[in-house]
Amino acid sequence: MFKFLVRLAFGAVGLALAAHLVPGVSYDTLTTLVLAALLLGVVNAVVRPILFILTLPLTFVTLGLFLLVLNGGMILLVAFLLKGFVVQGLVAGILAAVVTGLTNWVGAMVIGDLTPSRRV
Repeated sequence: MFKFLVRLAFGAVGLALAAHLVPGVSYDTLTTLVLAALLLGVVNAVVRPILFILTLPLTFVTLGLFLLVLNGGMILLVAFLLKGFVVQGLVAGILAAVVTGLTNWVGAMVIGDLTPSRRV
C-alpha cells in the first residue's frame, strides 16, 4: 500500500511538472491532479497493454518510437475523461508523457522497484 501511494505521489508530481514545463498542459486543482495521476495509472494498466499489442507492428517499424505516441495518447485519454485536466494536442501529450515517465522512473529508483533482485 505504501508503494502504491508513493507511486501515486510521483505520478502527480510528474503531471504537475508537465503542466509547469509543457505549454498546453494544465489542471484546475490539486484534487484534479491527484485524480489525473490515479486515472493515468488505471489507463496504463488496462488500456495501454491492449493498444500496445494492437500497434506492435508499427512499434517495430518505428524502432519503438511509436511508444511515445502511445504514451501521449494515454495522457490525452485521461484529459478527455477528466474534467479540469487539459492537454491541448498530441505534441503536448507526448511531451507530458516524457516528463511524467522520467518522474516515474526517478520514483521507481527511490522506492527500489528498479533494483535487481537476487535469487538464491
